[in-house]
Amino acid sequence: MLRAERNAEKNTRGAVTAVVGAGSPDSGGTQFFICVADQPGLDGAYDVFWRVSECILVAQKISEVAADEKGRPKDRIAIKSVTIRDKPAATPLPFSTETAAELSAYRAVLETSMGNIAIEFTPDKAPEHVRNFLRLAQAGVYDGMGFHRVAKGFVIQSGYLPSRSEPLSESQQRLVRNLQPEFNDTQHVKGTVSMARGDDPASADMSFFIVLGPSPVLDGKYTAFGRVVDGLPVVEAIEQVPVNGEAPVTRVEVRRMTVQKR
Repeated sequence: MLRAERNAEKNTRGAVTAVVGAGSPDSGGTQFFICVADQPGLDGAYDVFWRVSECILVAQKISEVAADEKGRPKDRIAIKSVTIRDKPAATPLPFSTETAAELSAYRAVLETSMGNIAIEFTPDKAPEHVRNFLRLAQAGVYDGMGFHRVAKGFVIQSGYLPSRSEPLSESQQRLVRNLQPEFNDTQHVKGTVSMARGDDPASADMSFFIVLGPSPVLDGKYTAFGRVVDGLPVVEAIEQVPVNGEAPVTRVEVRRMTVQKR
């Protein structure tokens, strides 16, 4: 039995907490639980001693398996092994040290449900947006995203988190951040790739759009950071899908986005 070590750690998503018997705070032992959602009612009543740093989605999937009336899984789920390892040393974020010239050697290929679209970048105009996009693409953030907006004659847009087929992992979530604007003199013409944002100029994070025709209303107000260099017929085909307002009636998905070096 372990004596209670109550602390200020919260039973938020990812907290790993010792199990104790009712009315027996010093009864901790081998049993533990993982919070897959915030549980403020448990704060101060149990000892939080770890946090999940990776793969909380595995714990979430375990929580969703079929169970009996006592909450026991109907099919056995086993811990095959536990490994203790050193905490990895901090490393620079991907694409954080390259020069603009080096960044320009990369391109992203969107493998969509309607065909492939290749994008080249203009880091001389918007280096931090290019770094951010490459980082998100390489981490798989855009995989499984839908094209949630098709404004015919104007833009097609993806990167909206609720359109993703699965939640982001913890490591992916840590890469998502708001970007300071890098408005530049790039014109928003057919094939231009630019970052979406809200009313705040510094609110861009993941969502991007591909322009379908000359749109000077966007110039200098949205950060253009790339252009379609291959797959423009696919962009045009996405533009033609049936819509309800600006929402595609049939899902169009970025199945995978890969980063390639030319």
